[in-house]
Amino acid sequence: MSHRRITKRKAVLAGAAAVGIAAAAILLPQAYAGQDGARSGAMAPRTMSAASASELLQQLVRQLGDSYGGAYYDAGKQQLVVNVVGDDNDINVQVKKAGAVPRSVQNSAVKLTAAKNTLSRKATVPGTSWALDPRTNQVLVTADRTVAGERWDKLESAVADLGPGVARIKRSAGEFKTFAEGGDAIFGGGARCSLGFNVTTQDGSPGFLTAGHCGVAAEQWSEEAGGQPIGTVQEAVFPGEGDFALVTYDDPGTEAPSAVDTGDGQTVAITQAADAAVGQDVIRMGSTTGLNDGQVTGLDATVNYPEGTVSGLIQTNVCAEPGDSGGALFTADGTAVGLTSGGSGDCTGGGETFFQPVTTALEAVGAQIGNGAGDSADNGGAGDDSGAGGAEDGGAGADGGADDNGGGDAGADGGDEVGGNDTGGDATGDGDSAQVN
Repeated sequence: MSHRRITKRKAVLAGAAAVGIAAAAILLPQAYAGQDGARSGAMAPRTMSAASASELLQQLVRQLGDSYGGAYYDAGKQQLVVNVVGDDNDINVQVKKAGAVPRSVQNSAVKLTAAKNTLSRKATVPGTSWALDPRTNQVLVTADRTVAGERWDKLESAVADLGPGVARIKRSAGEFKTFAEGGDAIFGGGARCSLGFNVTTQDGSPGFLTAGHCGVAAEQWSEEAGGQPIGTVQEAVFPGEGDFALVTYDDPGTEAPSAVDTGDGQTVAITQAADAAVGQDVIRMGSTTGLNDGQVTGLDATVNYPEGTVSGLIQTNVCAEPGDSGGALFTADGTAVGLTSGGSGDCTGGGETFFQPVTTALEAVGAQIGNGAGDSADNGGAGDDSGAGGAEDGGAGADGGADDNGGGDAGADGGDEVGGNDTGGDATGDGDSAQVN
């Protein structure tokens, strides 16, 4: 096959993309009974999984219009919290009747998205990132240790120009970079990365997903350093609107099980792919640091690596190091969520880490998880469990620790309180550079 690189990924879930909502298993609110007692019960917040909250949110966003200010999943209470702009009591009643918890905020989702776009135009400098954070109802702006002098002034000025309460800046002790170096280790062109997920391509042949910056570093990949190539890159995106690559196995008869090797002879079967939800628990496997877990802390993140800007990423507090790039981010129930891109810090001091959404990569390359069998047309939409729900841009955010730089953006490793008032701070690196894993 000829090798080709694409520079723009396909639109995914266009109707939901404006607010970053992922499709999930359908769980409609119960019909309201006519009796006063039943109606009173319907007004109480419902307990639900992250996946169920995502489906409910899709319905509410369509109804709330300009009053919608983002939402997040409160994992502790198992409730959907919906940010509402304005003082329209009818809107609050509507949210309550649906089983969610209304929360009054000043910024609409449209305003925050516009602010993020403004930052992309005015403050794109290496070592910065921004994502929507619904807990603080702001844009979370992160600057690594390399951002200083004129670059810091440029960033600070751009944030200030957005107006009060729209965005805040926090510092990262490390440097943002991809984690390529040297799932299972793969080697190519002197680089070491990690295999993400095995897939079935459009023509039915076996392949796998890895990071795009790995795909542009080498066209052929082996299981051992200097070994015989086992796969050839077909498509790769980096930098730009994603960080993903499709590699097809050179032997069409290769057995490519839909599972993640977690070490010690153990595997986790991967049965579907789903969009991430802020607040959901996730697990990362990489060839350097093995298994590590944490939570999703932000969505639709833009990261300005030294090599260029990458948008549409998942932000987490799961650690990673060089060589982990391309590795699998998944849930305990076997749902594929992301591919390791880059970040800052390491697995000693922690840090911010970014991942390519698997659903977007699959859509762009026309592949399916495993043998293509899934629970829905879009690669096995999330079931009714807390590990697989989708969320809107800056959606469900279980984190949001107060920050002490530039007003305290929601931290990557915050607590579980609304509005970023939790006591957990951002986990920061120990001075190691942010890197592509």
